[in-house]
Amino acid sequence: MRSRLISALLVLLAAPAFAETRTVEIAPVFELAQAKGAPKEEAAPRAEPLRDLSRLTDKARQTRQRILDAAKTGDIKKVAAVMQQNEMMPVFSFGGDKDPVEFWQSSYPDSDGIEALAILIEILEMPFVHVDKGTAQEMFVWPYFYAIPLKSLTPEQKVELFRLVTGTDWREMSDFGAYIFFRVGISPDGVWHFFVAGD
Repeated sequence: MRSRLISALLVLLAAPAFAETRTVEIAPVFELAQAKGAPKEEAAPRAEPLRDLSRLTDKARQTRQRILDAAKTGDIKKVAAVMQQNEMMPVFSFGGDKDPVEFWQSSYPDSDGIEALAILIEILEMPFVHVDKGTAQEMFVWPYFYAIPLKSLTPEQKVELFRLVTGTDWREMSDFGAYIFFRVGISPDGVWHFFVAGD
């Protein structure tokens, strides 16, 4: 049986190049730090897992709730409508896909795309991180694994991770060195930036 991560990555790799309208750093924050030449100790987690939604700005909290409300209807077109009402189309693929509904349906044909909504809900109900504070890249990102090296996860945090991924996914991400399953990014001004998997 293929892992959920393999399925998501295969679809992304098969798609043509996608021109983003805005530069958004989607790779794990510690991986970006290492890529920019930061010493290993400086590339450690830069944010703590947050569970208190009051730590979100009002606009970010409202956007999160709109996404959840749409996803819980089970209608992928309603989630796509939230994306289209956004200031920018959130990144949902690293390929040339233009229609999130078609993309999710092709990624998860057995459920006609509904599995993507289940993943989206699960992620947004997990703890999050607040990264790059005070910069143009400032973002609230779900789940918090985005900002924490997998090797440093506690047993309790691993249990939370396995709510999202399989053992096969875990092994592959450990080999890669970072969490690269689906994540959601919302900026403090309430703009939804991405719901994407891969690296």
